[in-house]
Amino acid sequence: MDSVLRSLPKQTNPNVLVGFDTADDAGVYQLAPDLALVQTVDFFTPIVDDPYTFGQVAATNALSDVYAMGGRPISALSIVGFPNTGRDTDVLERILQGGLSKMQEAGCAVIGGHSIGDEEIKFGYAVTGLVNPQRLWKNATARAGDRLVLTKRLGTGVISTALKKGRASVAAVDAATESMTTLNGQASEIAQRFEIHAATDITGFGLLGHAREMAVGSQVSLVIDSSRVAFLPEAIHYARDGFMPGGLHRNREFIAGCAEFSADVPEDVRNLLFDPQTAGGLLFSVAAEDGTELTRALREADVHCDEIGKVISKTDPLMRVQ
Repeated sequence: MDSVLRSLPKQTNPNVLVGFDTADDAGVYQLAPDLALVQTVDFFTPIVDDPYTFGQVAATNALSDVYAMGGRPISALSIVGFPNTGRDTDVLERILQGGLSKMQEAGCAVIGGHSIGDEEIKFGYAVTGLVNPQRLWKNATARAGDRLVLTKRLGTGVISTALKKGRASVAAVDAATESMTTLNGQASEIAQRFEIHAATDITGFGLLGHAREMAVGSQVSLVIDSSRVAFLPEAIHYARDGFMPGGLHRNREFIAGCAEFSADVPEDVRNLLFDPQTAGGLLFSVAAEDGTELTRALREADVHCDEIGKVISKTDPLMRVQ
């Protein structure tokens, strides 16, 4: 997709503050000096068994891109692919109900959508939000000296894979589900009280994939302390046992040349840093003087977070994991 997008003509509309020519989380279109639209779209196939929960996960994931830009979601359009025959429409109803529950929690109105016949179930949303252009977060504006703060634990990819193989425990699935259905809205709202220089959400490219986008776009390098990265219960165990999604291998192949690991970083930890996440957390590049206060404020609000590293001047390697 990157190569296809690069072949398209550059946009010259001055109101487009963020377009597809960068690797940011959403597009941003300015309406007024103090108002801009944030627009994003995301949908995927089921990764959990329960239809209602799948709808919740899909909604949480779609909303996340708006939160990652510092925006507030206001409306959404549903996107549905569902078999024309052979499936109980009660399943579709439960998916839609689950998604709506999270949209309502976010204060985001579902105002329509589109459906097609599809042999494989797919569901998601196109979400529109609002943001002040002066307070817009991008993923390509990190500064040397910043601290890296990550919300949510990693491991949804390997746990989902273990679930598909019938090997995931109830406790692991419950923890992953809770993570994937927790909105990033509170984390985003709290972070707006601090000097955030760059932000992104952690989804399909895994922690290191999205960290790479931040480093490349900002022309900086990152140092990540793997001992400070938290993982979901049993995620390490499933990674060690080989329950790794295809996306993890693709991420590792694509990103590995950009990351240098210290010899004492275990292989299963390395794999989880490439693990594709669904509805993952936010990664903030925050001014050094605000790093501790940001983590304190998030934790006081019961938002999981960890300071996992720092931003340094551009060097080789692009990312150092210790």
